[in-house]
Amino acid sequence: MAAMTTSTTARLVARDGTDLLTRHWAPVGEPWATILLVHGIAEHSGRYEQVGRQLAEAGLVVHAYDQRGFGGSSGRRAFVERWTQNLDDLDDVLTRARTASAGQPVVVFGHSLGGLLALGHAVADPARPLPDALVLSAPALDATIPGWKRALARVLGTVAPTMTLKNDFDGALLSRDPAVGIDYLADPLNQHVTTVGFGAAAIAEQARVRGALGRLSIPALVYHGEADTLVPTASSESLAAVGGVTRRTYPNLRHEGHNEPEGPAVIGDVIDWLRAKVGETGPGARLGGN
Repeated sequence: MAAMTTSTTARLVARDGTDLLTRHWAPVGEPWATILLVHGIAEHSGRYEQVGRQLAEAGLVVHAYDQRGFGGSSGRRAFVERWTQNLDDLDDVLTRARTASAGQPVVVFGHSLGGLLALGHAVADPARPLPDALVLSAPALDATIPGWKRALARVLGTVAPTMTLKNDFDGALLSRDPAVGIDYLADPLNQHVTTVGFGAAAIAEQARVRGALGRLSIPALVYHGEADTLVPTASSESLAAVGGVTRRTYPNLRHEGHNEPEGPAVIGDVIDWLRAKVGETGPGARLGGN
């Protein structure tokens, strides 16, 4: 029986000296594209082992990284001085993935806050180096954050940005599989508090990205669980009207579609979409139509 594909880790020094943990899954067979996974808030790339494995076993080169302040990367926990640092980090990891891709297409796959980051990077002004396509899982264009926390973040984000608030969180919101929530809450690499500075920056970025969707110029697959109560399913509806975007919703799925019992089928749909857009045509492959 063949050994299962698992990730290896390395380090990358960001442009401001922050040490980032990176993760890599080697493809099975001849690769036909590269995927860069971007995790959500309060988690880390190690929670995507099964996603990376499935993508790699489909012939994709897979990279991921822990965002600054999360997981195995350095930086003050759950904090960012300015949101553009997150965009700079994505630039740096994406550039390395592009260099290693031998001219094959490169796709950024972001979940939740990672989806916001990936989309925000793609619609940045001034423009940043683009991937060839996006996959956005429950992109956090909005979130079910209580009004008092939003107000507090706006006020204290300037005067006391490193103040922390506990993440009031029910692990059952992630998946119908109870083990997912239990493992999430027990994982020492997950963050269970957030700084008000990070919250304020994320809220401001959500508003900016919602107003800049018309700048999206690359194909994107957006998918969302219809039972997601962390990032409301309706929050991604505006993307369906953007040219080049395919949006799909899945009945009964909660926030982490890849961690639901149907997760392998969901990721299988992602792979099928990528095959239709990229095709297994080797170096120099071009993305297909919408």
